[in-house]
Amino acid sequence: MNPHLDKLQSYPFEKLRQLFSQVSPNPHYSAISLGMGEPKHPTPKFIQQALIDHIDGLANYPTTVGSDALRGAIAGWLERRYGIPKLNPATQVLPVNGSREALFALTQTVVDPAAKSLVVSPNPFYQIYEGAAYLAGAEPYFVNSDPSRNFGCDYDSIPAEVWQRVALLFLCSPGNPTGAVLSLTDWENLFALSERYNFIIAADECYSEIYHGSEAPLGAMQAAHMLGLSTVERPYARLVVFSSLSKRSNVPGMRSGFVAGDAEVLKKFLLYRTYHGGAMSPAVQAASVAAWNDETHVEQNREKYRAKFAAITPLLQPHLQVELPDAGFYLWADVSQTGLSDTEFAQRLYAEYNVTVLPGSYLARDAHGINPGRNRIRMALVAETEEGLEAAQRIVQFCKSLTQ
Repeated sequence: MNPHLDKLQSYPFEKLRQLFSQVSPNPHYSAISLGMGEPKHPTPKFIQQALIDHIDGLANYPTTVGSDALRGAIAGWLERRYGIPKLNPATQVLPVNGSREALFALTQTVVDPAAKSLVVSPNPFYQIYEGAAYLAGAEPYFVNSDPSRNFGCDYDSIPAEVWQRVALLFLCSPGNPTGAVLSLTDWENLFALSERYNFIIAADECYSEIYHGSEAPLGAMQAAHMLGLSTVERPYARLVVFSSLSKRSNVPGMRSGFVAGDAEVLKKFLLYRTYHGGAMSPAVQAASVAAWNDETHVEQNREKYRAKFAAITPLLQPHLQVELPDAGFYLWADVSQTGLSDTEFAQRLYAEYNVTVLPGSYLARDAHGINPGRNRIRMALVAETEEGLEAAQRIVQFCKSLTQ
């Protein structure tokens, strides 16, 4: 067996299942889960219809590189969304079966297992980053998010001897679970580090279209273009961006996303995926073209999230330390004022009010003396507003009961 498998921790939801294994939820309440970040808004009908209309494509083997129509639709969306020069669909764009498998596969592509490399990850983080690093023969190096920096990471704190071993840097902006968005200054600093130490940046942007302010989050390729890195001899050097339709278009079951950026990296990634077997179904490709070419449903979806967060966040603020995030569909709340740890809070809330939240410590690792997820909970506001409000009201009742 691959010995690196023994380094993997249980997934957060398996830890949650174990936490709840000896608990029976209060039968007077129906179950409400804020635990998993699975979009619950309805899938737009036109995307469903596009899938149905092209179901005959199941009779064909798909190519790993995907159709010209899909790569062109993705390149067009990137141009419109970020105001960047249109990418070459043949060399700078690659469809993938959701960002999760692509994040994992890219790590296997770029890491030399004989080099004793490091993979830098924010902390807390999406657990695929850690697993991908271990299974590629590298070690993860965690950089803790800092509430005083809007949950940003202090990359300047990483010593030069660490940077010299880095093969890959994972970034998530907007962040999971914090919702924090990197600034242009942040990107400028990271691009300079990438050039100095010759590592690849993997920018995970799957939450980019759910935001709560008037300005859309700055994207990695947008930042690179603003800094003049899109027109150099090697455009977007050492930068690859990941995005997905799952959150944007409420189609997590379609498993449809893309990787875009540095053509040299994507050439090697395509070679890896050709052997790995990462081709997308032709029917899913056709439905994806329809989704990337339409913004109306995205705007409507975003407004539903804005209304939901505007209604729910103020209800919770008198009882938990929680703020409206920059973007994404999570609330990242500090529960320390309740006198309970994050795991105790989650377990008792489930037992007494049948509401599921995810302990923040399950989403982070002990690094540099702390676990930055400890005493926090992640609440995924993915269901319709009515259900989210009911969950929030139960959480308020639970918090009030702790002070009585």
